[in-house]
Amino acid sequence: MKKTITLLTLLLLLPAILAGCGSRTIEEENKEEATAGEIITVGFSQLGAESDWRNTNTASMQEALTPENGFNLVYKNGQQKQANQITAVRTFIQQGVDYIVLAPATETGWESVLTEARDAEIPVILVDRRVDVADKSLYSCWVGSDFELESKKMTAWLKAFTDRRNISPENLHIVNIQGTPGSTAQIGRTRGLANAAREYGWDLMTEVSGDFTENKGREVMAALLKGYDNINVVYCENDNMAIGAIDALESAGKRVGQNIMNGEVMVVSFDGVNEQSLQYCREGKISCIAECNPLHGPRVQALIESLENGETPEKFNYVDEGLFSCVSSVKNVVVDGTEYTIQEP
Repeated sequence: MKKTITLLTLLLLLPAILAGCGSRTIEEENKEEATAGEIITVGFSQLGAESDWRNTNTASMQEALTPENGFNLVYKNGQQKQANQITAVRTFIQQGVDYIVLAPATETGWESVLTEARDAEIPVILVDRRVDVADKSLYSCWVGSDFELESKKMTAWLKAFTDRRNISPENLHIVNIQGTPGSTAQIGRTRGLANAAREYGWDLMTEVSGDFTENKGREVMAALLKGYDNINVVYCENDNMAIGAIDALESAGKRVGQNIMNGEVMVVSFDGVNEQSLQYCREGKISCIAECNPLHGPRVQALIESLENGETPEKFNYVDEGLFSCVSSVKNVVVDGTEYTIQEP
């Protein structure tokens, strides 16, 4: 009799139990849908993979904008072509991403596609390089380096070095292997050197693009050696070009180092993320490297989170950077009233 009563009780309670299980399942599904809805989709148009700096920059973005951090990152490699990047941005707009992150190949030619992004109400965050547009509201903010300041630090180091060695300004015969023409890094680093050469009386003989690549740096340096027989300073606008230039110099029988009044050729560079270039700096083959910080991912993540919270972040967000050198005679430089201590590579 007791077994019969127990069975009847269970049968009566079964619908309630099933209903309860059903409600929990629906509740869990709703939670999963809510979690999925919180994922922020970001379209990232990287200009390419032309250098170690660029690859490190890409990795930083990929490590910061992860599903674990609440992001779905859609990555497109522009292969150094602005047309590819414009296509990528338009694809992001069609896909309805929440944010667009753009590392532009050059500064000009972005008005139309950025206007399309604004019309679609998709905020755009620029990284590394800037865009030259009349309407600054076409992008929300920018993260990157002060490239002209990098150059000012480098030229201040070169001035301090020559002063300590009692080298007259007219005895500096400089060639500039530039980055991609029209890019923000190229514009800033070229302008800084040109201004310093005029101010200090240095012989800036020529400026030729090496397109930020090692192979082009090697090719350009080999050609420069055929055109000029008195080069004693090579100003390379990134590490990869410096590595190529050193290879060309040594292949031509030149000695690379700081003793420029006795036949050596001094190489200076920018970035400081390539292990080979840092090793060259330790060995004295690269005399000085102006750091260019590629770790933009965490800053972009913070900016997106700020925008999500309805805040208005700073328009321009600069990363911190220093100088590397193994030349013991220069311990620090002062630029625009700020002192920068030279670090060992």
